[in-house]
Order: sequence, then C-alpha cells, then structure tokens
Amino acid sequence: MDDVDDVRDLDRWLLAVLHGYGADPRVALAARALSRAGEHGALWLAAGLAGAAVDRERRGAWLRGTALTAGAHLVSMGVKRVVRRPRPAHVEPRVRTAGRHSFPSSHASSAVAAAVAYGALRTPRAPLLGSLVVPLAAAMCVSRLVVGVHYPSDVAAGVALGAATARLGTRWMTGATGAAEAVLSAVAPVAHGGGRG
Repeated sequence: MDDVDDVRDLDRWLLAVLHGYGADPRVALAARALSRAGEHGALWLAAGLAGAAVDRERRGAWLRGTALTAGAHLVSMGVKRVVRRPRPAHVEPRVRTAGRHSFPSSHASSAVAAAVAYGALRTPRAPLLGSLVVPLAAAMCVSRLVVGVHYPSDVAAGVALGAATARLGTRWMTGATGAAEAVLSAVAPVAHGGGRG
C-alpha cells in the first residue's frame, strides 16, 4: 500500500507545484483561457472543421479526424462516470468545471486526439494548423493543472486515451483502410504473441 500512497502523494505534490505557477496573473489568465476554449473539445472540433474548410481535397479525412477527436472526448466522459474520482480538494480551482469527476482529463483526451489525428494530416495547405496543434495540445494539458482541476495522473490518463483513440482511427481517417481493419491490424500482433514482453 505504500507504493500507492507514494504515487498519490507525488500526484498531489506535482499538482500543488504546477498550480502555484498560476499565482502569476498572466499565467492564470492564459490557463483559464485554454481551459475554457477546450471545454467539450470545442477548440479541437473547430480546428478540425477549419482544416476541412481549408484542405478541400481531404475534407473527408479532416471530418473523420474531427469525429475521432469527439470520440476520444466522449470515451473519456464515459470513463469518468465509471471511475468517479473527485476533483482535487487541496488546491483552489481557478475555473468552474462542467462536472465533478476528474479521471481522466477530457481536455487532455480531446487535445491529444486532435494532435495525433490532425498531425497525420499535416499539409502545405494547412501548415499553421499542423504546426500549432501539438504545442497547443501540450499547453492545454498543463493548463488543467495550473487551474487546479486535475491531478497529473488524470492528465496522463487523458493523454493516453486520446492518443490511443486517434492512433487506432488514423488509418480509417486517412482512408487507408476501414475502421474494423485498422483495429484488427493494431491488435493482431499482440493477439498472436508478436508483442515484446
């Protein structure tokens, strides 16, 4: 049980340290703005729709990437309803939240899903969108700690969930194969003992 307590203590300590950066009003303002923009994945859904508008030749891929981003957000909301971990109580939140539960961070799930999905669609026609999404997604993840509404483990789980969701759907998104084949090709090496152990 000591290991679990050590991880929990580290989680609380890291949150307190990162939350402390929000004492600077400029940092707090930026973190609150990012948190608001990421509510319900809005920033990332808008970015995907912008990509679809700019890159008309791959509009379908952008729309599928947007759907993957929304899907990652919805899955994270479902996991929250099952896990029901309360939000941190040892720091003062700097934003209001849409819900009471913190694990995993839905902001992180949608941000990283967008970074993976839209990153697969980088193109000379949409260079700004492709080059901004990764640092913006990272900033979004950190903002949830600065505003004090997630533990670092919530954010890490959201990152993993978003990355996995988008990675599993990338082949479907880019039209390389159907969704079922993409999932099967991702799990086949593990199912047949081909994974490293």
